[in-house]
Amino acid sequence: MKVKMPKRSPYKNQRGFALILTLLIISMIVVVTLQFNRSVWSGLYGSGNFKEAARLHLVARSGFECAVTVLSEDATENEIDTLLEPWAKSGELSLQSTALFEKGHFMVEISDLCGKIPINQLIDEKGEWRPAQKDLFERFLLSKSFGLDPDEVSILMDFIKDWLDPDDEITRFGVESAYYRGLDPSYSCDNGVLTSLDRLTLIKGMSKELVYGTKEKEGLISHLSLFGGGKININTAGPLILQALSAEMTEEMAKDMIAYRKDPLNDLSDPKWYQKVSGMDHIVFDADLITTSSHYFIIQSTGILEKMEQRLTVQVFREPGRPIQILQWKAA
Repeated sequence: MKVKMPKRSPYKNQRGFALILTLLIISMIVVVTLQFNRSVWSGLYGSGNFKEAARLHLVARSGFECAVTVLSEDATENEIDTLLEPWAKSGELSLQSTALFEKGHFMVEISDLCGKIPINQLIDEKGEWRPAQKDLFERFLLSKSFGLDPDEVSILMDFIKDWLDPDDEITRFGVESAYYRGLDPSYSCDNGVLTSLDRLTLIKGMSKELVYGTKEKEGLISHLSLFGGGKININTAGPLILQALSAEMTEEMAKDMIAYRKDPLNDLSDPKWYQKVSGMDHIVFDADLITTSSHYFIIQSTGILEKMEQRLTVQVFREPGRPIQILQWKAA
């Protein structure tokens, strides 16, 4: 006797399939909902961050604009620039900024680039040394602060010239692009002006220790500038650069010059004022190397909102009677 098996209901299979399909759809809805929710909150958070970033930039920009105003007003008052003028006391601007912003302020610093060595002025348009600037830079490199001997400086000068001059002709012990292309990683000479002082480390002989300094020795970079007319403002230059202005200068003489210019009663308008310093009446600086006025400055303005910071580093050119010109702008 055959036993008849009960037939499976097609509806039961359909109900099972429908249940699985429903679960899948619900799962998809949950995933999409969660993703949408995450996107909404991410967008809101991003909008908040953007708003705070915009505020932070405006605070930093306000510090820059204040610095520009101070420099512009100073240019209308006189053509002499010293470290006793308002632009050199930018800390006072920083203190006043706390009353301008809710939960924020800026810190601004103005530095004179004409008190530094303009490295791009070492070579003229024809690719030749500018003699006065070359001698100044050699004396600067020979400072005991950098620990270089005369032979090392002489060879280093060749490396620098070949990097800056526009041709591919090797200068004495120098090197051109063929040498740098053989390195790993390879690169070529700039064969022109430096666009960043950090590029000094690409030049043969310019180690990071020499450029940036170490705990024991200071580096070159803080004494150099990309911009400048070629003359050093002796009213603002540091001791190493003052000492490099003449082979007869000593460390003590440079310190005496700095002490002299700190006295507000001393007249610093005449570029030959240094000869009034005790023991320096016989010293003669090259007139092509010195000035008492400045046209190139660097403004560093840091915007601060609670724990957030943004720094603007702006190099500018100032000329009496004209708006200040921005030469290089960097935000970090």
